[in-house]
Amino acid sequence: MAPPDLGATLTQAGVLPVVTVARPDQAVPLAEALLAGGLACVEITFRSDAAVDAIRAIRAHVPAMLVGAGTVLTTAQADAAVDAGAAFLVSPGLGPDVVDHVLARGVPMLPGIATPTELQAALRRDLRVVKVFPAAVLGGPAFLQALAAPYPMMRFVPTGGVTAADLAEYLALDCVAAVGGTWLARPATIASGAWDEVERLAREAAGIVQRVRGAPAGAAA
Repeated sequence: MAPPDLGATLTQAGVLPVVTVARPDQAVPLAEALLAGGLACVEITFRSDAAVDAIRAIRAHVPAMLVGAGTVLTTAQADAAVDAGAAFLVSPGLGPDVVDHVLARGVPMLPGIATPTELQAALRRDLRVVKVFPAAVLGGPAFLQALAAPYPMMRFVPTGGVTAADLAEYLALDCVAAVGGTWLARPATIASGAWDEVERLAREAAGIVQRVRGAPAGAAA
């Protein structure tokens, strides 16, 4: 399968759930709940040892879900994620060794940036979509608008401190491809198996995407 056009995929999705699962058996019902709510992509973070098995399980049992790996900090984690079937990788920062390694493997990469200098490093690697982290602390939508002015070719995925309450404000910005959100499936919600709540929050987020952008939420195949 050819690598997805990450920018187009995320723009169509509007929201990228950022999720940490403690056990691999949580992965499939989680993905099914997000998909039922209208969100067809997910980032499984490497903040848990269950990440690799969770990615593998979603690929095998929920093929309609585009699954990526997040909090990828090392080349070893990157290789483990790719070998498990991750369609894209996300990092909270721009580590040149990790980014270059992932790109050399032909896998889409979404590095995190917080400064124009880091954005320049992404541009040198022909990347046009980057994560902005931690978005709320950096200044939220106002920061993104300021950053986009000298870099109109870039698209952003703000993550960190974003909630359903300010999702629409982020989505209304032309420079935003999608918004990364941890509020959709917090660890306590996952631990309790409250999949109906995950589906409800996903449906609410998908509805906001549709209202703001006038198109259904979802990821490209």
